[in-house]
Amino acid sequence: MKTTKSPDDLPVFIGTRDTACAECGEALDGGRLFTLRRDRGALCLACADLAHLLFLGAGDAALTRRARKASTLSAVVLRWSKARKRYERQGLLVEEEALERAESECLADADARARRRERETERRTRIDEGYVRRFAAEIRKLHPSAPAGVEEKIARHACLVNSGRVGRSAGARSFEPRFVELAVGAWVRHRETDYDALLAAGLERDEARDRVGPRVREILRAWAAGSPE
Repeated sequence: MKTTKSPDDLPVFIGTRDTACAECGEALDGGRLFTLRRDRGALCLACADLAHLLFLGAGDAALTRRARKASTLSAVVLRWSKARKRYERQGLLVEEEALERAESECLADADARARRRERETERRTRIDEGYVRRFAAEIRKLHPSAPAGVEEKIARHACLVNSGRVGRSAGARSFEPRFVELAVGAWVRHRETDYDALLAAGLERDEARDRVGPRVREILRAWAAGSPE
């Protein structure tokens, strides 16, 4: 089912004063990104199910336009300006595939090529390759029928240092099955269902999760077929 995208991007804010995530308690000051949800207060991107999005700074109108158009779910990043007494736009959060597609369309632009190289360099410095390989092996052990290669994609996505994603939690670091399953479930929710489209259409996270829950469970059961008891 294709859901119409909301005409307005979700607002995400850059933390400038002491506050904390209402769900996990993580500090949101010092430039951390967070969003505000009705009846919940401030939520870090991980708890708001937005941690899979990548930041695209303002400055390249063509790249921004293309990335936003290609991204099912996007968020506008805002920072409070003390001097101007207003929120000012700093860029967008968009899906990785959308940003890569937009960059490919803009490859004639030297600045776009440079940004891609910078992002790839940063990603390499933030990845513990040995841990990713072990995490991927645990995913494959628990989900032997998953598509070939998906375990590495999930592991790399989940394990970015300082990302707030589930792969960075203490439980995931010890490869507890429950935390590995959380990482796989998050991947399936975002990549194999219309969950992001539902969020973009304005549904609250819990309602969107309820809607895609049966499909997520169906896929996870299929991927786990043949796993050891």
